[in-house]
Amino acid sequence: MKVQRSLVVAATITTVLLSGTGSLFAAEKKSAPVAASVVTSAPLPDPVARVNGAPIAAAELQKALNAFNKSPDAAQVPPGKEKEVQQFLLNQMIGAELMYQVAKPTPVKDQDKKVDDAVTALKGRFPSEEEFLKGLQAQGLTEAGLKELISRNVVIENHIEQVIVPKHPVSDAEVKEFYDKNPETFTQPEQVRASHILITVDAKASEAERKKAKEKIESLLKQAKSNADFAKLAQENSGCPSSKQGGDLGYFGKGQMVKQFEDAAWSLKPGEVSGVVETQFGYHIIKLIEKRPPTKIPFDDVKARIADSLKRKKVGEAVNAVLEDARKKAKIEVYLK
Repeated sequence: MKVQRSLVVAATITTVLLSGTGSLFAAEKKSAPVAASVVTSAPLPDPVARVNGAPIAAAELQKALNAFNKSPDAAQVPPGKEKEVQQFLLNQMIGAELMYQVAKPTPVKDQDKKVDDAVTALKGRFPSEEEFLKGLQAQGLTEAGLKELISRNVVIENHIEQVIVPKHPVSDAEVKEFYDKNPETFTQPEQVRASHILITVDAKASEAERKKAKEKIESLLKQAKSNADFAKLAQENSGCPSSKQGGDLGYFGKGQMVKQFEDAAWSLKPGEVSGVVETQFGYHIIKLIEKRPPTKIPFDDVKARIADSLKRKKVGEAVNAVLEDARKKAKIEVYLK
């Protein structure tokens, strides 16, 4: 249960590297809005803080600032709030250091292998070893430095998995209670199942091309209204990939189709065929197969998902409690002003 990354190292460089999004390195390939003033030219004190004597280096905070500056969140920082961003990031780094100190005494099995596996997975996001190393260099990191960051995260993960998670089980009764108290969450809204025939019309089509397409769809409509095999008509004429399934689009709810198509489909009765419906894709004929009323999702279908969600919530709260207790007992010296 990987809940701790967002809880104890959010917004730090460790999180960006290990969160599974690859956003830090992706920023090298596509530009994001940049709040340049967040990364100030004013020198940072070194270290910027100490946690029970362990220093947090200015260089590490600067890396976190650089990573934040390349994230979409940077564009949301109002003018004059740059110092608050620095303090926020430093606070997250202090939390990460505290959690690491709490977790360090818990033995980790196969720690080196776990670190190597994580590095291998990260490398797999790049087209080549060279691109991977360029990504590291752009963030002021070496592969050894990356391994150190990952190793610390592995220690934290291990402690949470081995010590915190077992203390916060989720019972079947809790899962059932959540299911019963949140019926709207587990209700499938009304849906329809429809088939269609599409004669595509390019947005740049000439009047002559549009006329030809319209004549074809009207001819098909006559056949459909005369009880011709709708699925066969779709297979032989439709320009939609659904033609392979006889035009069958499966079930869909409101808001999933373009408005003109949706309005026509929902106005039909099962077995009824629409008139010609024009959308941005071209001309359609729609046949409604079935209307399915709102249905409650069976408990057994969502039991595991509910249990996982409740577990994450419990463990997240427990991690925060551990951090809060560690902060109360720790000697934290902050030099960043």
